[in-house]
Amino acid sequence: MIIRPWQESDRPFLRTLFLHSRRANWTWLDGSDWQLEDFDAVTLDETIWVAEEDGHRLGFAAVYVNDNFLHSLFVDPDAQGKGVGSALLKKVQAEFTSTGSLKCLTQNRRALAFYQHHGWHVEAEGTSPDGDYLLLHYRLP
Repeated sequence: MIIRPWQESDRPFLRTLFLHSRRANWTWLDGSDWQLEDFDAVTLDETIWVAEEDGHRLGFAAVYVNDNFLHSLFVDPDAQGKGVGSALLKKVQAEFTSTGSLKCLTQNRRALAFYQHHGWHVEAEGTSPDGDYLLLHYRLP
């Protein structure tokens, strides 16, 4: 598996992956109004890393680099549990220049456990239009 920078030709696949992954994993939310183009708005002005294996795109991570903020990490539902998310997260963490941060919806228990397993710690709580979230930090070693 390789982790590489995003290129425009990834857009159609990543749009689909983003939509399907949210529908598969965020079952507590009403996703009836979600659209493929949501990917474009969510990742605007972000650095995007793509996980690829044998020519197949398996996931992506989108980061606000200047803020060391991991905004999105999504893995194809068929590739979950196979190290794709861990590889993307490792790449993102390696690019941080100071403490990293992210927000994780509290209902997304699987993702929360994943981040905590990788050394992220809860720093604060908040509320968003999608529900309550936890602010997590990752301190550089």
